[in-house]
Amino acid sequence: MKKLLLIGAVLPALAGLAACGDRTTTDNTNTVVVDEGTANDTVLTDETLDGNAAATTGNATDAAGLTAQSFANTMAASDTFEIESAKIAQDKATVPALKKFAAQMVKDHTASTAKLKTAAASANVTPAPALTAEQNANLEALRAASGADFDTVYKQQQVAAHQQALSALQGYAANGEAASLKTFASNTAPVVEGHLKEVQGM
Repeated sequence: MKKLLLIGAVLPALAGLAACGDRTTTDNTNTVVVDEGTANDTVLTDETLDGNAAATTGNATDAAGLTAQSFANTMAASDTFEIESAKIAQDKATVPALKKFAAQMVKDHTASTAKLKTAAASANVTPAPALTAEQNANLEALRAASGADFDTVYKQQQVAAHQQALSALQGYAANGEAASLKTFASNTAPVVEGHLKEVQGM
């Protein structure tokens, strides 16, 4: 009788283990399917993203970790790029609205440069507006383009550049180390956001 009871107790336990094994297999299978779906979603998303826009990912986080000098340099280079590209656009753009936008960029980013210098001086740093390799390449692309192609390239560059600048400004305004530059970032971000919305609407 004891042997029969022992067998009776073992069999349900074995059945339970088998059932657990089945669930584990099912769970593992589901996990693989989910992972594959996620991977496919990521690929599709990346393929549909504009390359320049995608490059802005993480800029706010990066800006938050910038020193006062690095932030000042970044924004000085951004202003310089905007002014130089706008001057080219004033000469080569075929759409009147783009020429008007370019003129506004020269005006607003010249003003931004002056405000940046004042804010940086309060933080005991001097902005060094050295363009990045990407910014130099973009200027070369503008110089090489013409007609409707120029208009397209300029608009694409402006969307990407203003997204990058806005992200950097917002990041530093939230977590920057120098009070005067944080104020500059907070005050300048809405202006840059306005530029971004304007060019996106063209």
